[in-house]
Amino acid sequence: MKKNFFTREVRVGIMAVVAIFILYFGLNFLKGIDIFSKVKYYYATYENIDGLVPSSPVFVKGYKVGQVEAVKYDFTKDVPFVVKISVSNDIQLPKGATIELFDNGLMGGKAIQLVFQPVNLAHEMYQSGDTVTASVGTGLMAQVAGNLMPKIDNIATQADSLLRSVRLLVESQQLNNSLSSIEKTTADLAVSSAQLKKLMSNDVPRILGDVNVMTADFKVVSGNLKKVDFAATFASINHTIANLNLITDKISRGEGSLGLLMNDNKLYNNLNNTASSADKLLIDLKENPKRYVHFSLFGSKSK
Repeated sequence: MKKNFFTREVRVGIMAVVAIFILYFGLNFLKGIDIFSKVKYYYATYENIDGLVPSSPVFVKGYKVGQVEAVKYDFTKDVPFVVKISVSNDIQLPKGATIELFDNGLMGGKAIQLVFQPVNLAHEMYQSGDTVTASVGTGLMAQVAGNLMPKIDNIATQADSLLRSVRLLVESQQLNNSLSSIEKTTADLAVSSAQLKKLMSNDVPRILGDVNVMTADFKVVSGNLKKVDFAATFASINHTIANLNLITDKISRGEGSLGLLMNDNKLYNNLNNTASSADKLLIDLKENPKRYVHFSLFGSKSK
């Protein structure tokens, strides 16, 4: 009878080991650790880490090259925090480089970045396990505040000057006078608006009615004018003018009584003398009426 080495217990043990390996690999993968790649470890000491935690990223000029492996502390020391970082094995860290703690975004997260110049073969390199000079970079919010504070101070100064100017303007007598004038003008406009409203309500309809009547009258006159025979009228006027011209010519030539009167001086003088004699006769008649009129109830006496 053949003996079976893969008993139930063996299979359970193998599955447990595989599960532990997968769990370990998965956790490191989620942390960004490649367990199959070689890494180097460096240490840095800080007085304050401002919330730096294990698994925080390590950057070189914005490119992730590792992560924070552990943060140890001893509060009996002046510099209590020791930070252990791991970086890719191909990263060469020359002497003079620093491990800088900086703000990683606006939310206040902390990260590590390696600050160094390009590698020169003449420089001595840090070895894995060495303690590297630590530094703390200026926070993003501090940079923003440093750039904005002078501008904010300038804006505040300008705003204060503007407020003082506005206060002087508000308290000035000229503004009060202007407001009084505006109030008076507004009252006048209200009165004018009321009068205009009354005019539009009463007078304008009446005027429009009169205009309509005049328009109707003009239509009637225009219709009558269309019926007038202007040709006959102008012909009659021309005939009358021709007759007047003929009469004028006859008078000028001395024809007819009026022509003789206007052109014969002797006739004019005789008429003038006659008028003068008639005037004298009327005067004498007025002064001596008895000489010309005799009236008596008993008959007249002959002289």
